[in-house]
Amino acid sequence: MKFPRLVASTACAVSLAAAAVTAATSPAFASSTNYVALGDSYSSGTGTGSYDLDSGCQRSSKAYASLWASSHSPASFKFVACSGAKTGDVLNNQISALSSSTTLASISIGGNDAGFASTMQTCVLGSDQDCLNAVASAESYARNTLPGNLNNLFSTMRNRAPSARFVVLDYPHLYITNDTFCVGMSHTKHVALNQAADVLDGVIGTATSNAGFTFADVRGQFSGHELCSGDNWLHAVNFTDIGSSYHPTATGHASGYLPVFTSGAGAALAKSHAKDS
Repeated sequence: MKFPRLVASTACAVSLAAAAVTAATSPAFASSTNYVALGDSYSSGTGTGSYDLDSGCQRSSKAYASLWASSHSPASFKFVACSGAKTGDVLNNQISALSSSTTLASISIGGNDAGFASTMQTCVLGSDQDCLNAVASAESYARNTLPGNLNNLFSTMRNRAPSARFVVLDYPHLYITNDTFCVGMSHTKHVALNQAADVLDGVIGTATSNAGFTFADVRGQFSGHELCSGDNWLHAVNFTDIGSSYHPTATGHASGYLPVFTSGAGAALAKSHAKDS
């Protein structure tokens, strides 16, 4: 999701067993993998502090997709994720990167469709009630409109790359539950924003399952590293670098998103390999 000019972002769930499979199998399959990384700012690397691959879309070599490609050396790697992207932007600007030769693709998407960037702006600047109203509106969109957007996108992705395995990543909670000593927004706002993430992630998970894709849930991996935890893997609001606010840090990509994606990719590639054997 993108934090704009003030706030510029039951599926095939990844399990511990899948993580064990990944460690043993992913490198073996990776050398013949044609990988495409799609999505929004949570995939492009906004917040990592380095947009050395594309400053306009804030693509970073520190993003989980780049890190995975660097460590696994796939046969090809196309990185087209872009900060601020909605489902329609993926369809219009990114999906051409997929082809019949694509064997693995990743994506995080949906937060910008649901308006969570403007919701964050309201919660940062407004009252508790303003925040609750904005969250309710975003949740309503996520429940009622976003499923159709995701279903259309995922169907088109499958048509573009019929041989690919797709891994869909979601969004972490922003705040720890025990935020008694947290400075900034109120506890009421923190709870509401975490609940909104759960609604969004639930919708994404259902759409992922319906499409037959692999759902990679990052919430557990980020547990204990949310804002106010003392070991944050996310940026708080930063008025000197507003675009990074509420996005994963470089550590958030390396220690949060990367292990979850690696597990999901390994399980998906192993399944594809078993099918072809």
